[in-house]
Amino acid sequence: MQNSLKNDLRNIFSGESKIRFGATIQAIASYLSDGPQASTKITDSKQFKKQETERLKTYVSENNLWREVDFTQYVSEGAEQKVYLKDSEHVIKLNDAIYYSSWKDYLFNLLLHNYFFPDTAYNLLGFTESENIIYAVVEQSYVAITEPTDLNIVMKFLEQNGFQNNRNNDYYNPDLGIIIEDLHDENVLTRNGILYFIDTVFFVTKEFPS
Repeated sequence: MQNSLKNDLRNIFSGESKIRFGATIQAIASYLSDGPQASTKITDSKQFKKQETERLKTYVSENNLWREVDFTQYVSEGAEQKVYLKDSEHVIKLNDAIYYSSWKDYLFNLLLHNYFFPDTAYNLLGFTESENIIYAVVEQSYVAITEPTDLNIVMKFLEQNGFQNNRNNDYYNPDLGIIIEDLHDENVLTRNGILYFIDTVFFVTKEFPS
């Protein structure tokens, strides 16, 4: 099963396999992969991300992916993203990839989320810029909770799927080389006894099979 998962993820990252709302994400990740790579050509991570951001902005302009956001529909925000109401069934989230050393890593995070949690898959609509900061604009289904989330149930669910709790609300899958962080009860909601993962922070480690 783990080998099958590895193959699935490799094919998704490379764009060879389809995934829900994956086409735009995969196309941008592929474009960024063709540019300078931090590990070989640019050693300073901030400088690398700055150059990567300029490449991203070029791609966004050339492919008409700039989006307007109705900032009057503000709901809340955390360290990573700002949340706006779109309609009764969807929210819009703005993310500046602050948790990631590269935009490509953030895009891989979206692909991983959509693979593992398709019920709350992110639909990348495009990008916006505010105060010289570029944000990804993603749409996600709104989840109305019916009961508090039991984090013990979250842990059991993840352990059944190969993820080990390594500290607080963070998990690691040693077979896949994938980390998933920040799974507290505001990022995992419960509706009618079913868990909905709405805000995940995935990282691919060097142990991920390339």
